[in-house]
Order: sequence, then C-alpha cells, then structure tokens
Amino acid sequence: MTYREEIDTMGTVQVPADAYYGAQTQRAAENFPVSGLTLPSVFIRSLAMVKKHAAHVNLELGLLDKKTAGAVVQAAGEVMEGKFAEQFVVDVFQTGSGTSTNMNMNEVLAARANEILTGTLAVKTPVHPNDHVNCGQSSNDVIPSTLHIAALISMRDRLLPALRRCREALLQKTAAFSGIHKIGRTHLQDAVPLTLGQEFSGYARQIELGMRRLESTEGRLAELALGGTAVGNGLNAHPEFAGKVIGRIATETGIAFLEAENHFEAQSARDTAVEVSGALKTVAVSLTKIANDIRWLASGPRCGLGEINLPALQPGSSIMPGKVNPVIPEVVLQVAAQVTGNDTAITFGGQSGNFELNVAIPMIAHNLLQSIGLLGAGVEVFTEKCIRGITANREACAANIEKSLAMVTGLVPHIGYEKAAAIAKIAFETGQTVRAVALAEKILPTDMLERILDPEPSGGEDG
Repeated sequence: MTYREEIDTMGTVQVPADAYYGAQTQRAAENFPVSGLTLPSVFIRSLAMVKKHAAHVNLELGLLDKKTAGAVVQAAGEVMEGKFAEQFVVDVFQTGSGTSTNMNMNEVLAARANEILTGTLAVKTPVHPNDHVNCGQSSNDVIPSTLHIAALISMRDRLLPALRRCREALLQKTAAFSGIHKIGRTHLQDAVPLTLGQEFSGYARQIELGMRRLESTEGRLAELALGGTAVGNGLNAHPEFAGKVIGRIATETGIAFLEAENHFEAQSARDTAVEVSGALKTVAVSLTKIANDIRWLASGPRCGLGEINLPALQPGSSIMPGKVNPVIPEVVLQVAAQVTGNDTAITFGGQSGNFELNVAIPMIAHNLLQSIGLLGAGVEVFTEKCIRGITANREACAANIEKSLAMVTGLVPHIGYEKAAAIAKIAFETGQTVRAVALAEKILPTDMLERILDPEPSGGEDG
C-alpha cells in the first residue's frame, strides 16, 4: 500500500494514498483498534444530511461561497446515496463525543468537494474540513443531533411498520381462532378454559402498546441539539443557522424536527436515548413472552402441548431425521436478548455525562440503532415466516380441556369449593375426567352438569 503525508495540528501522519479522509481520521483509526465495529449506515447517511443542509444554509447566510457550498452539497449527497462507505473507518469505541466520526465525515466531504472542484484528491484545499464543512458546528451538537435523526428515521421506516404488520397478523389470528376453545394455564398449571383467539388477542395488544410507547418518545427525539456548538451556548454559530438547517432536514425527511428547547440539556445528557432504549426493551420483553408462548403451544408434535402448528421451514437436527424446530421464535428470543443487553449498556452510557457533555455517544448510538434495526428485522421475520402461517390444532385443544382438572372450577358456584376439590382429587387419583367423576357421583342433574362443563369463553372479548 502506498501512503501520502497529511498534516494536522499535532504533526504529520501517513494516510493511505487513495483515502478520502485525512490526518484526524487516520489518528482515530490507529488509536481505537477496539472492536472492528463502525457506526451504521443510517447514522452515516444522517450525518451527511446534516452537513448537506449546513452547507446550503451557510451559503444562504453568506458564510460560504457558491462553489464551495455546491461541492460540499454534492459530496454529502453522494455519501447519502451510499458512496464512499468504505471511507468511514472509525471504531464505535472512540472519543465519547464522536469527534472522530464527525471529523471523518468532514475530511471525506472536503476531499470529495476538492476533487469535484479541482480534479485532485486533497483534504484541505480549497475546501477545508473544519473551516467550511464544519462551519457553525461542533461535534458536541452534530453527533447528538445525528443520533436523534437516525433513530427517528429508523423507527419510522422499519420498526413501526414491522410492528404494525405484526399486530395486524395477530389480530387476523384472533379472529380466525375465536371459536377454538382451549385450556388456560397459570403458573404452568391447568387453569380455566378460554379461546385461542382470546389468547392471541393479548399478544396483539402487547404489540399495540409497544408501538404506543415508541411513538410517545418521538417528540423528544425530534429535538435536535444543533446550534449549541461546543457547550450549548452557540459560540461561533450564526443565530439563524440551527433553525434553518433543522427546517431543511424536517422538509427532506418529513419528520417534524425542531431546535432543542434547552441546548445545555440536549448536549450534556442522553436521557432521550435512554428513554427510547427502555421502550425498545419493553417491546423486546413483549416479544419474548409471545415467542415463548408460541413455541410452547406448538411443542411436540406428539409429546408436547401441540395446540397450534407452526410453518415447517427447515430440518431441525443433524442426527434426528424428521425433526422440525421452532426456529423463528428462537430467532426472536435471541434478538430480544441482544436488545435487552444493549439497553443495559445504554443505561450506563447515559450516566457518562459530566457537566456540559455526555461522553458515551458513539456507543449509545451504535446500540440504540442496532436495537431498532434488530427489532425491525426480527419482527418482520416473525410475522411473515411464523405468525401468518400458524394454524390451530382444534382436536388437541379440545382434548386438553376435557383432561384438565381445572374444569371443576365451574362447579364451585353450585356445590361449593370443598366438594369441588373432592371431585378434582378423585379425578386426579383415578385418572378419570372431572366430567366422568361428577356424573358418577351424581352431584347435579346430568343436563345441568353438561351445561356447566361446556367450555365457554371465560370472560373478555376476542380482539
């Protein structure tokens, strides 16, 4: 590999000859060889969007000339299209403000702008990464703003639509299974009957509430720190800069972004990211409940509960022919575990603020955006490859009700708790059904017993 020399305020650095980044990015690449992880593409696109609109506004405010602004805008647009992705090389675990990622972007855009203007790849002339690309900005306001932009875009474009489709699929199953009676279970023990539709209606409601929790955070996420520069007081930023840039970002994205009500909060704390992560964790917990229930209800096929059937997607064993496993629910459980772990890291990261700046922003950004992406993809797979294909095993549901000792509960209002318990004990000890024992004991008229022991929905409506 051939190298070129780049100079910054600390001296000379050897940079790969064909790299669009410069000395500060190279120093970061050498200083932070930690994980091999870089910030996700949605973050890079969002950061480029900020730079694009900053250049537009700085031209409007007379702070950049037309050629410089135009070249930066073009370069930023190309990055937003996915070009130069390999140039963003800084590890997630870096300086806590994200300064290295901000400078990575500034250097790449400056170099590409100079290539556009002069035909030569140069990082600092005539377009300078700090003086021009970063005009009116600081890493301390740009990186938190980018986190909020990327998170809201990701939630709107991937996660919330996936959750909406999941809820719709669960509601379809609620209706389809409304007439299928089955045994309820509490404490992993038999309980009174309900319908399979009622059970699935609970899952649909969990997803709906998860969506509402996420949507309730959108107003806080829409507040952007842009304009606060280094510590929140806006030093070196034109007073109209932030409002105009944020207005342009809102127009492009269709999201009602606005300038932070208090720039000191917006830069010193990451409470909104912690809140969003908590909502994501709650969705993960809901999905864990649903996925676990579904794989247990489908357990078997002959020696488990077997009350529902899942789509068969692939062979389940390298040694046991014919085995088919609940692979999609297992994927969802692993996604939920990762999101829960990410939330713990974000919680600790949110506590890493001292005075005017939080210093765990890149890690928070990586984990938050990963959680949104994982949940979006995991829910989509769960819906399309599992939930939509679930069918009910009506015979197993009916048989489990008939075998259950919990059927005796319906007798309590008529014969009392003690006598009902005695019926259940006889049924358990003899292996008979509650119905058979009750008929044999002649505790009530036959027609009345049959009516009482008929498994009707026990409270609540389907859906």
